[in-house]
Amino acid sequence: MMTREEAHEILMKYMEGEHYITHSYAVEAIMKGLAKKLDPDNVEYWGIVGLLHDLDEEQCDWQNDLTVHGPTSVEILKKEGINDPVLFEAIKAHNPKSGKKAKTNLEYAVLAADPMSGFVKAVAQIYPDKKIASVKHKSVMKRFNELRFAKGANRDYMEAIEFTGLSLDDLIDVALEEMGAISEELGL
Repeated sequence: MMTREEAHEILMKYMEGEHYITHSYAVEAIMKGLAKKLDPDNVEYWGIVGLLHDLDEEQCDWQNDLTVHGPTSVEILKKEGINDPVLFEAIKAHNPKSGKKAKTNLEYAVLAADPMSGFVKAVAQIYPDKKIASVKHKSVMKRFNELRFAKGANRDYMEAIEFTGLSLDDLIDVALEEMGAISEELGL
């Protein structure tokens, strides 16, 4: 199994944009938090899924063809000598447009954690200090119900966390706690 260090090395080899890198760290943090509740023996593995979920962000033309986002990451990982079908399926599942529907807790978690990380960041950005520490659960919920706010963040994907037995409230709490714990790395 790949270590976090190996996963990070691959991430840095293929990703340059700071926004993409901090997004990867945020999703990694949320995934580790969700794993503590759903699969406590595999916290680091879930983190790796979060860290690598957008590996192909700068390597494929997903803006014009969303079906390539996810499968391209799998090809990159295979080229790097990684053979991990569970990881591959989870990465593809975070983008249902790739043709892969989430079926496992791991897949639903990354599907939900991805937009939630950006959503929490967007909520933090409206505070004067732009700090995640200022963000309260109820303000995330309030903004969640304002469909014009961060309209690119897919609410259905976030709510898919419910397929794991956790609630949207649980996801918000995990995101606030885990992203808060690495707020300096995230610039929040």
